[in-house]
Amino acid sequence: MESIPSSFPRDQDGFVDWSKVNAEDVQLPAEEVERAGLNAPVEVQLEEAARDSGFASVIVVDNLPQIPDAKVSKLQTVLTKIFSQIGEIREGGMLLPQDESKTTLGFAFVEFATEQQAQSAVEQTDGYKLDKSHIFKVCKFDDFEKFSKVPDEYTAPAPKPFAQRENTQAWMMDQRGRDQFVCRFGDETEIFWNDAQTKKGEEVYRRSFWTESYVQWSPKGSLLATVHRQGVALWGGESFGRLAKYGHNGVQFIEFSPCERFLATGSTHEPSKAGETTTVVVNFFDTRSGAKLRQFIGPISDFIADGQQGLTWPVFKWSGQTDESSGCFFAKIGTGAISVYQAPEMTLVDKKSIKLDGVVDFCWSPADPILAAYQPEQGGGNQPARISLMKLPGKTEVRSKNLFNVVGVKMFWQSSGDYFAAKILRTTKSKKSTYSGFELFRLREPNCPMEVLELADKSEKIVAFAWEPKGHRFAIIHGDGARPDVSFYSMKDKQGNNNCTLIGTIKNKTANHLFWSPNGRVIILAGLKTMNGQ
Repeated sequence: MESIPSSFPRDQDGFVDWSKVNAEDVQLPAEEVERAGLNAPVEVQLEEAARDSGFASVIVVDNLPQIPDAKVSKLQTVLTKIFSQIGEIREGGMLLPQDESKTTLGFAFVEFATEQQAQSAVEQTDGYKLDKSHIFKVCKFDDFEKFSKVPDEYTAPAPKPFAQRENTQAWMMDQRGRDQFVCRFGDETEIFWNDAQTKKGEEVYRRSFWTESYVQWSPKGSLLATVHRQGVALWGGESFGRLAKYGHNGVQFIEFSPCERFLATGSTHEPSKAGETTTVVVNFFDTRSGAKLRQFIGPISDFIADGQQGLTWPVFKWSGQTDESSGCFFAKIGTGAISVYQAPEMTLVDKKSIKLDGVVDFCWSPADPILAAYQPEQGGGNQPARISLMKLPGKTEVRSKNLFNVVGVKMFWQSSGDYFAAKILRTTKSKKSTYSGFELFRLREPNCPMEVLELADKSEKIVAFAWEPKGHRFAIIHGDGARPDVSFYSMKDKQGNNNCTLIGTIKNKTANHLFWSPNGRVIILAGLKTMNGQ
């Protein structure tokens, strides 16, 4: 009671009547004010306060279709499906403004749980193609203040000082012509020189916690990609500095184009509600600028062929052609069609897919923009199976072959694109047994002539097949026992004429895999997996 000023009004019971106390008249003791630090000047960070608008987790999605009120719920469902793959949308966190006639204005506000999720949404969906007429333009709500401060007159930015970039081909300057390889163990990642003379690896670079998943070299060895929950980073040069990073939440798969200019990242997302299907997201980036060129998102059924169970990566397959005159192509298989796109425009070639009823597999020539596709028998065998070779971008058919009594087909391109082989598994007329043979195509000859190759014992199982790189020979492992035979063939006879010829056969080899050296001439016969290398 003694600590409360006697001037405070009190009731008859002696207690202070706080309803009659004026807080502005209360004077605190000087020593209490100093102890609490209330006499210190208050510093207000005006710039920081201005930036903290409270809308840091809100994005604006522009260029949406303008639709009547009856269709708003459907559009909200589509937008929710797209953006919920990136982050958590707050309850009631999506707004599509409407005019007096209840027609949407063509943009939406989406609020995420965190600012980081909002930033990821901007990076991953800006440029997303909803349909032919509506391509998303996405920015953060807080960016509007920045845009409002842009001056009316253009002022050229000051040139940036030159910064030396990492030489991604530095490893090719090694005096001993060695290659590099990478090892992962635990949380450690190490890069070594492959020293064939000492038969020991010489450490080049080591880093802990470099990736949260795995690492992968680019096709030419210029770049090393590390995969993280938020996306992918590229590293290279003598010091393995970071060259670029690409945002993709939950990324699981990556695939470089053969020329290393483009990078595809992919992920699958399980449905959040019962009855919904798995969603697939595939992003394409320019490795040099870091720009996201295009995103594909949809149910898993849009990315698999008829009868296929589960997703097979890569969803999109790159062509081997990098000639600027004809472009770089990539394609995906769908139900009864193959969709071919051209980079860097990332547009569908001829604005329509290639219709191929029942198509289940395709592959590109490693050297030319030629696509090989396989269609199995249909209509209970009334419609034959078919292999077709098609050249892009004109979609002209190079050669096709109808096949009967086919159980399965496996396709093989020679690395230089000179030859193409299809292993055909057929049933006998009685349907009680099967046998294998090969259809061989000569791509460099006029009209692409072809011939059939069958083993002396057609009933023998074909274990493995491999073309010699940069050559005209191939090897086949065939036989039903634990020690099959290995036969070598040439696409030319002894006189150099185009005639498939048996060179020789090695009997009773414990092998189930074939590995040619990159320049040919040398081959490894390996017994892997179930053979345990014995």
